[in-house]
Amino acid sequence: MKKAIAILTGGGPAPGMNSVVGSVAKTFLQKGYQVIGLHEGYSGLFDPTPRTTEIDFLLADDIFNRGGSFLKMSRFKPTDKNFAEDFNLDFFVNNNIVLLVTVGGDDTASTANRVAKFLAEKNYPIANIHVPKTIDNDLPLPNNTPTFGYQSAQEQGTSIARTVYTDARTSENWFIVAAMGRSAGHLAFGIGAACHYPMIVIPEMFNRTEITVEKIVNMVISSIIKRKMMGMNYGAAIISEGVFHSLSDEEIKKSGVTFSYDDHGHPELGKVSKAHIFNEMIENKLKELGIKVKSRPVEIGYEVRCQTPIAYDLEYCSLLGMGVYKLFEAGDTGCMVYVSQAGTVEPIYLKDLQDKNGKIPPRLVDIDSTRVQMVLDNILNYVTEEDYERARIFVKNPEAYDLANILEWK
Repeated sequence: MKKAIAILTGGGPAPGMNSVVGSVAKTFLQKGYQVIGLHEGYSGLFDPTPRTTEIDFLLADDIFNRGGSFLKMSRFKPTDKNFAEDFNLDFFVNNNIVLLVTVGGDDTASTANRVAKFLAEKNYPIANIHVPKTIDNDLPLPNNTPTFGYQSAQEQGTSIARTVYTDARTSENWFIVAAMGRSAGHLAFGIGAACHYPMIVIPEMFNRTEITVEKIVNMVISSIIKRKMMGMNYGAAIISEGVFHSLSDEEIKKSGVTFSYDDHGHPELGKVSKAHIFNEMIENKLKELGIKVKSRPVEIGYEVRCQTPIAYDLEYCSLLGMGVYKLFEAGDTGCMVYVSQAGTVEPIYLKDLQDKNGKIPPRLVDIDSTRVQMVLDNILNYVTEEDYERARIFVKNPEAYDLANILEWK
């Protein structure tokens, strides 16, 4: 029987999913392997009758440059009981599968780590290689290398945010934009910096103080006041949804939002409009202060996940796909494929990234980096100590809207 590989995609979509799957398939098919696509993420590994599709070269070529994922995705998280009782080894044995390729983000990578350890403990002769994706850009790849999908999502998000900013300037309104990013603010920061938004709010900015609803609101108000002092009655603020993820239960209650939670224990932020919530709170505070500003909410979320990948990700995902074969041929397993900016392929072992709970911690925005500090110092508009006297025209206590005071950076 011909040797085979299996591929699954987990978590949420990101531009380049099909590009990776197509590249992996084309590479292995040309080396004489059969390629089996496993639908519904990890759930297929614990199902006695998994839903599969054999991927031939024609199918791989057809899906390569499309958005979305041909292989249906799932956020299924197997329990220890699933591993002990439901792991479908027969699927691997009956199909002569020698390699499992998993494509996903931090949760998928953490589960891939569990699969790799499980296979090793049971002495099952099946290699496992993970391909890191996420539009959140929060997997800890070396040298600040992006995860695939991020560049395409930032491009689409920037297109939306740029149009929104043009509307703000044209109508002399403010827009409150929320962007995806569960644990880290890479996407919101990247979009905001590209569009010269006068206020960007990401979790990493609260490195010296607790995140609260009041502080988030006051940061946006600070920018509104500063722009008014500059003679500008318009603007836009972009807020990472990750600030919700970092709020305490008490602070979440203050926001008035009740979340449901996914299989990994994360609040299902996609079910609510964070932009609408923030906009309501900001409007209420502006009314209380007597500052006349029209503001509108805009959500940048699902719109960027399934777009057609840009050239960067098409090439990057091709290298990742081919890199899977290179690592497999070298005998590597239990690792992520890493392609450097120079195009070299190396394994990153999941066991070396995990914390004491077996989870892979997210890569955060380096708030102290020169790149970030230049944006904070030169693009954002906010109240500083030098503005206090002029700011009193709008508020009695301008020091409460001084960004350095809000974030306790002084």
